[in-house]
Amino acid sequence: MPDRRTLRGAHPKDPDCFSSAALETLRRAVADLSWLLGRGYSTKASLKLVGDRHALRDRQRKALRRCAASEADCARRRRSQLAVGRLAGEPLVVDGYNVLLTVEAALSGGVLLLGRDGVLRDLAAMSSHYRRMQVTRQAVGLIATAVSDAGCPRVRWLLDRPVSNSGRLGALIEDRVATERPEWTVELTDRTDRVLTECLEVVASADSAVIDNCRRWCNLARHVVETAVPDAWIVDLATG
Repeated sequence: MPDRRTLRGAHPKDPDCFSSAALETLRRAVADLSWLLGRGYSTKASLKLVGDRHALRDRQRKALRRCAASEADCARRRRSQLAVGRLAGEPLVVDGYNVLLTVEAALSGGVLLLGRDGVLRDLAAMSSHYRRMQVTRQAVGLIATAVSDAGCPRVRWLLDRPVSNSGRLGALIEDRVATERPEWTVELTDRTDRVLTECLEVVASADSAVIDNCRRWCNLARHVVETAVPDAWIVDLATG
């Protein structure tokens, strides 16, 4: 049975942490951390320094880490990015949990963060256990429709084998995409990040470590949320 709790929904602290009154401070903090990262300072030390300077709470510090990026990182990610509208004829590999959790969060009312690199990320903490939600099948459908509309001929959806329930999620995905136009396969892997960074296909992910090291990537989760979830709670921390 699907878990009926909104695990990817809003955290009780989020309305305060990401209120309109907090945005100016958060954007300044993102700009400060990005400046330090661009000059080679340690991520851990810089995050503490900036978080303490702006008196940020734990959830805000997590958001700060996800949204900050140096100018060099942003430029490199732009160069290797392929727009979803240009995916026609391109085989695609989907970073399964990474993309799915973001779309699930959007459908569940969770906060989504737009970073300096233009990537949309959630605040869900991925663990060794995955719980299916009532919106899971809907989220898979939205992703599948976006990929189908983009004209990808083949799609590989990668799931981390060590995460419990990956097999069940894989079966759900296979059932949901059975009638979609692209040829879909679902693979359980022990080293998903390594597979993603070494594959020749375009990669759909928002994971900085992946998009910094793969050949080409696309911002699929952002595309799906912006086109199919108009009421999603998106906090833009890219400016300032």
